[in-house]
Amino acid sequence: MNPSAVIPALLLTLFAGLSTGIGGLLSMFQKRNSSRFLCVSLGFSAGVMIYLSFMEILPEALSYLERYYSPRQASVYSLLSFFLGIAIIALIDRFVPSRDNPHEIPNVMKMVNAPYHISDEHLLRTGILSALAITIHNIPEGLVTFSSYLADPQIGISIAIAVAIHNIPEGIAVAVPIYFATGNRTKSLVIALLSGLSEMLGAVLGLLLFSVANVELMLGFVLASTAGVMIYISFDELLPTAERYGKHHLAIYGVLGGMGVMAVSLLLLA
Repeated sequence: MNPSAVIPALLLTLFAGLSTGIGGLLSMFQKRNSSRFLCVSLGFSAGVMIYLSFMEILPEALSYLERYYSPRQASVYSLLSFFLGIAIIALIDRFVPSRDNPHEIPNVMKMVNAPYHISDEHLLRTGILSALAITIHNIPEGLVTFSSYLADPQIGISIAIAVAIHNIPEGIAVAVPIYFATGNRTKSLVIALLSGLSEMLGAVLGLLLFSVANVELMLGFVLASTAGVMIYISFDELLPTAERYGKHHLAIYGVLGGMGVMAVSLLLLA
């Protein structure tokens, strides 16, 4: 490991992580009662996570595992890690008290008598779970960005730019539901920034383990698990919430838009 490259690698990782704040800033310029914006934004965020999981994270995880296992073994371990990620976040969801769980739909009278209270709880929980998923996702991203720069600065810069572009809609996924639930722009922005800054944890982890652990093998398992977490959050939280606060087609347009943005960004930065 080249000591002179450590500081630039850390700064590059910080740059990529802070871009979630751009998504957070977008939430500050929207009216809190803009249900159309909320619906499209949540659908957009789900599209980003779904496309990113299946088209980038899982293939990347598989490529790391194939360096140490046969193609068949690598595929099995990748799938097991993917469903392990789903199982972990599903267990977290399962043990949330039913009164705070959006799947336990209140009766109609309760919804009529206290619609804003119920909606705010649901949205806040969605935002926090999105922040959790993205925080987990950003740790291996930070590790990848940091390690790739140490291996090849040009590749590291390209990866950092791609990660920064990914992080903008991820910031929206965190900030928008929290802002709509609380009306607090500063809080939504801070939480979005914190979820992005978790990439620095990945960089620090890389700094500590680069010479004593098999970082690439670890990345394969962690990335596959992270894809599972993001898929669960998308289908269990983001899409149902988008449907609840807007029209079906608006949510689908958001999903397709999120996928399209990610597809173009990956093509441009390939």
